[in-house]
Amino acid sequence: MATVIIPALLRKFTDGIDRVDVAGGTIREVVRNLGTRFPGIIDQLIEHDELKPSVAVSIDGEMATGGVLERVGEDSEVHFIPAIGGGT
Repeated sequence: MATVIIPALLRKFTDGIDRVDVAGGTIREVVRNLGTRFPGIIDQLIEHDELKPSVAVSIDGEMATGGVLERVGEDSEVHFIPAIGGGT
């Protein structure tokens, strides 16, 4: 199973858990399985069946560009990176 690193902004959906092993061969499957375990988190990551524009994904240290269809390896480390707004 892939290891998903939960960013601090989303840990309120995971009861503070910062990393979790999740099954799935694509980002879509990983998010779906993550949502089964942690209700509410899907809405933070997915919009209209695609990754929200404000969310980037890193798989094994490489920025993913394939959206929800991006392949995830059995031993991959997946980071969901929410955009940080603000500033002037």
